[in-house]
Amino acid sequence: MNICAFLSAADLDDRYTVPAREFAELLGRGGHTLVWGGSESGLMKVVADGVQSAGGRLVGVSVDFLAAKARTNADEMVIARDLAERKALLLAKADAVVIMVGGTGTLDEATEILELKKHGKHTKPVVLLNTAGFYDGLRQQFQRMEDEGFLPLPLTDLVFFAKDGVGALAYLEESAGLR
Repeated sequence: MNICAFLSAADLDDRYTVPAREFAELLGRGGHTLVWGGSESGLMKVVADGVQSAGGRLVGVSVDFLAAKARTNADEMVIARDLAERKALLLAKADAVVIMVGGTGTLDEATEILELKKHGKHTKPVVLLNTAGFYDGLRQQFQRMEDEGFLPLPLTDLVFFAKDGVGALAYLEESAGLR
């Protein structure tokens, strides 16, 4: 399965990097392909290293102004013209999406992916990997949106919140009929 991960390119604390590496190794051992932003820095590098060292494939989609930071030994690397094209290519190359910890770029990617799913533009499973409770506040906000009628379908139809990589991968494999 091609699993797109949206995540930070920043160097982060072990409370985020250790679970991310564990998740990445699960992907690699499971024979999955990581589809990611292609960066050779921060958490993106940690996850790519983990997938690759465990036998998985890497498909990167970088963007022209970040091409100098792109991983040179990915199985495939595409350079998009801009961030909008990058997001579209990442989604097109993926069978499923995992949103890991990140900043405003990751939040932008997450909300766009969920908005597209809400409008039926894709039916791919989406997981928010809630490492160390990082997305507790967002989950609360989404729940309020559902409770107050802002979502046209149940929150559980849009996104699955996983507390760890094992739960995230189990949900994705089950959604794909692999379990």
